[in-house]
Amino acid sequence: MADTALVLGAGGVTGIAWESGILHGLAKAGVDLSTADLIVGSSAGAVVGAQLAFGPAGADDLYERQLASPESGNRVAAGRLGPVTVLRYARAVLSSRTPEEYGRKLGALARESRPAATAAERREMIAGWLPSSEWPQRHLLVTAVDATTGALHTFDRTGTVPLADAVTASCAIPMLWPVADAGGGSWIDGGVHSPANAQLASGYERVVVIAPTATGSKVIVSPRAQAAELEAAGARVEVITPDAATKKAIGRDSLDPARRAAAARAGLAQSVAHTEAVAALWNG
Repeated sequence: MADTALVLGAGGVTGIAWESGILHGLAKAGVDLSTADLIVGSSAGAVVGAQLAFGPAGADDLYERQLASPESGNRVAAGRLGPVTVLRYARAVLSSRTPEEYGRKLGALARESRPAATAAERREMIAGWLPSSEWPQRHLLVTAVDATTGALHTFDRTGTVPLADAVTASCAIPMLWPVADAGGGSWIDGGVHSPANAQLASGYERVVVIAPTATGSKVIVSPRAQAAELEAAGARVEVITPDAATKKAIGRDSLDPARRAAAARAGLAQSVAHTEAVAALWNG
């Protein structure tokens, strides 16, 4: 088996903030997860993973940026998942039997929708969040879902798709942001397949999963269920999901930028409860 893997899950703008708080707190306590042999990032986790893969300073900078005013650096209006969109999501998942079927249905809905931002505006926004236009040397996998087939796909430095395009694809929330075209395919959010996609860490001995979205459904496998499968295959796994204080800080809308600073601080505070266990796994 390979050695260490870090899985960063989907969870909106507050998920980015909370993950950055967790990572910042762990690093301050001497647990640097940027040393992972593999980093898997889905949606919010793709943004954070792209920062962390360049070293701990990138994650620290990301944390500090979460504390800025919600309007700081935003050139595209914040997104909102309204009740009609949420209902369409619910109908799609209830009428699906596999993650791929769910992905196909959301892909079709995404192509029919009219997002507030253009694809070019969304890509420019995502590119502005990243520390570099080049892929990091560390092994980073960025997930997305094929908008036509519903299949999970991963981008990495060995392919032809630029980092900004890969992360934009991973963050293409259906019906909120445009379908992302890259590498000859059309893509929607990597979190559509599962909140964490921790199965991509199969074969690694020590795995840390940081997942802002803890739940699953009859179709979508939860982060803890995926962690259990990794453990059954012989891996040691630590899973971090939001505690009660974090859930209160995030509120009902994970896409609300006004909640970003509170979510980051909640992650920093929560990291204390996980430092000992993560350190024992990562450094052991």
